[in-house]
Amino acid sequence: MFTSAATTGARPASAGVLSDPGWGVASAPSGPRARAVAAKTKVAHDLAAVTLLAPLPVPRRIRDFLCFELHVRQSRANRYLFGMGTERLDPAKVEIAKVWYDRPVYYKGNTYSVVGHDAEVHWPSYSRIIDYELEIGVVLGRRGKNVPRGEALSYAFGYTIFNDFSARDEQYIEMQGMLGPAKGKDFDTGNSFGPWITTADEIADPQDFAMVARVNGEEWSRGSSRTMRHTFADIIAYSSVEETLYPGEVLGSGTVGGGCGNELGRFMKHGDVIELEVSGIGVLRNTIVAPHVPTPPAMPIKIL
Repeated sequence: MFTSAATTGARPASAGVLSDPGWGVASAPSGPRARAVAAKTKVAHDLAAVTLLAPLPVPRRIRDFLCFELHVRQSRANRYLFGMGTERLDPAKVEIAKVWYDRPVYYKGNTYSVVGHDAEVHWPSYSRIIDYELEIGVVLGRRGKNVPRGEALSYAFGYTIFNDFSARDEQYIEMQGMLGPAKGKDFDTGNSFGPWITTADEIADPQDFAMVARVNGEEWSRGSSRTMRHTFADIIAYSSVEETLYPGEVLGSGTVGGGCGNELGRFMKHGDVIELEVSGIGVLRNTIVAPHVPTPPAMPIKIL
């Protein structure tokens, strides 16, 4: 496990296996070496006594992919919630462009808006539709270019939970301009990673993660990385085509099917606590701060 420094009162402290702030992601120990480091730790803090920061407070780059077909179908089926159509479509009949099946598409996220476990997420004043996204991020640990798919997973340092918060009303407005997303995703505290990075040697099969989302303790979403059309190996290899990848980059899986309010037709409000849980990694928890959204708006709404 790898995590950044945490705080206990006014003094910085280490949490997790790493205790030497000189280690970067590319050289951080894992497996037997990490356990040997932990055994030599002179000062230890109970996990409950520290505040975990994001394991990568400023990632070198964030790419977020769109790998789950059910998410694509159900999100487009629910566009009527935003005044695009008059009723919900049958997800099975939603047309998806051939290119989506041919290659893993992605957008690039804001590396400066990252927060970690138990952090507050401050909702932007221009949005009233508060949405979460249940995702997994693969963190790169090696530099590479034109990586063969069969070697791609050897470039994975580890895996973390990724909540790609979405100002859904703003996203639907701006993406009518045929580009984006922009302010629907880019706002301070809008990307949450954590609670740490589970190193790749601890994960038997990254295509076998169980994924769950809870709001105020109630389960809203459940899925699995088994349903990714494009695997973690696929997205690493594709990202590297004629482009150098660097340690510390994060590649998001995209939202698992049923893994956001947009698919469910229900959204969050001020004070809600959202927890994302992924097997083999842990639980990532955040609290919504949005005093201008005391209750979710009645749907459907008209965005323009």
